[in-house]
Amino acid sequence: MMPHPSAPLAPKRGRPVSFDREEVLEQAMRVFWAKGFAGASMSDLIGAMGIASPSLYAAFGSKENLYRAALDHYVGLHKEVVLRIMELPTARESIEGLLRNAVTVFSRTDFPSGCMVEQTAGEACDMSPELVVSLCEMRAANDENFSTRLRKGVEDGDVAAGTDIRAVAAFYATVHKGLSLSARGGTGPDELNSAVTSAMAAWPLLAGS
Repeated sequence: MMPHPSAPLAPKRGRPVSFDREEVLEQAMRVFWAKGFAGASMSDLIGAMGIASPSLYAAFGSKENLYRAALDHYVGLHKEVVLRIMELPTARESIEGLLRNAVTVFSRTDFPSGCMVEQTAGEACDMSPELVVSLCEMRAANDENFSTRLRKGVEDGDVAAGTDIRAVAAFYATVHKGLSLSARGGTGPDELNSAVTSAMAAWPLLAGS
């Protein structure tokens, strides 16, 4: 039951947690992104976030809850750019834009390399079933961007009506995952962009336009 608007708030117990939530999430995100969920120790996180252990647990409750919040922060950093790319005039421009943007994000020197979401694919045994499901849904949503934009391309007429949307989307989603894996392995942006150019060269054959 919600309190009446005029009802006084109950006093909070203990000292308030005094830190910039966005800043500490930024630091937690960087640790998880670089080391993965299992590889990031609590001492790593506390050291990077610059807060005491009691404050961390008071604010987030657990390492897993902190990881979820850091993931949300990660997605939020890139959401607007992805939405703008999805709105480019043609499906081909959007698909290429998603891949070029991935190269930029995955190979930036001021952030860990690769994709924070994709890199946890092999960590299911270290996570709760609920977190595993959430990550699978996030990866599926990433892949769905390609299908969604191809379907719009068919509606707009810049993708051939008989195109196998599922197959073409799977191809480019796989390229996207490969860019992340390659960036994690040390491949530079020039080589990654060359891979994107090669993938887009297949567009006329795949999408019929």
